[in-house]
Amino acid sequence: MSAYQLYRNTTLGHTLQESLDELIQCGQITPQLALKVLLQFDKAINNALATRVRNRITFKGRLNTYRFCDNVWTFVLNNVDFREVQDFAKVDKVKIVACDGKSEKT
Repeated sequence: MSAYQLYRNTTLGHTLQESLDELIQCGQITPQLALKVLLQFDKAINNALATRVRNRITFKGRLNTYRFCDNVWTFVLNNVDFREVQDFAKVDKVKIVACDGKSEKT
């Protein structure tokens, strides 16, 4: 099983995909090489988040909806307060997607 592809939908992931598309259009790389780069990105970002991030954030909000499908939890919360030590942020709506990283083989 390959690494989760969730992080392709981030600013960094979108920028990488746009750059790869441009390189393909200019004939500098093949679509197959672009796919290999994206797969390596998936593995690297999943590994970095699992091993390098140590910050803890607490949050509290009102659960709007939740879903569990294919070992992936999706939560939508309203009026959410995020707290990290002294920092505080409040947002109207947040979507959290949680995957089981322990079953993932990289």
